[in-house]
Amino acid sequence: MTTALERIALTTHALKVFPLPSAVLFPHAALPLHIFEPRYRALVRDALAGDKVMALAQLQPGWEGQYGERPPMQPMMCAGLIIWHEELQDGRYNILLQGVSRARLLEEVPGEHLYRQARVQLLPDGDYQGPEEERLRQAVFELAGRVPASFAENLLPVVARSQGGALADVVAAAVVPEPERRQELLCELDVRTRLVAVLDDVGELIARLSPVKPVGPLN
Repeated sequence: MTTALERIALTTHALKVFPLPSAVLFPHAALPLHIFEPRYRALVRDALAGDKVMALAQLQPGWEGQYGERPPMQPMMCAGLIIWHEELQDGRYNILLQGVSRARLLEEVPGEHLYRQARVQLLPDGDYQGPEEERLRQAVFELAGRVPASFAENLLPVVARSQGGALADVVAAAVVPEPERRQELLCELDVRTRLVAVLDDVGELIARLSPVKPVGPLN
């Protein structure tokens, strides 16, 4: 059976790209998206008719006055698969995009489509094991005592089974809201450095939060 990474590797010569300044997708994490622009409705429609592969990218600073055109994209993006979709009556889509791999922009591919396509180099993480993994897990367990139970219950099982770069990515996807910081972490290819950086983010969040008071009797 073809893996998700192998499916995406077949598209690296012309990867469909959705530039979205307000969102950053990480490998191993899923992101819900509402697709309403005609050019990106066409992108999703074509992806669903084929391999379901697309990428999410950030735009270079200064894009605001050129958004309707083709402003330059930042070189690091995340390629993923559409794992769920809902087509609305007016042609809009709700989709869930599952990140699979970092991808470095090599060149944009001109074509007849309304949406953008690019030739990319996939950058999957190598294997990594180190003490930073356990330190990050322990920090997330501490954070779980300071956030709503529903949030912790969704995050903890994922953290328990993730390793290396995937661990850093799923934690960052859950706890880092700012697009600029998320993009910095997406650009970090060294797994150890990324784990340490996400650990710092979790530590800062813990410092700002008070422990959640228990509900009900203590015994």
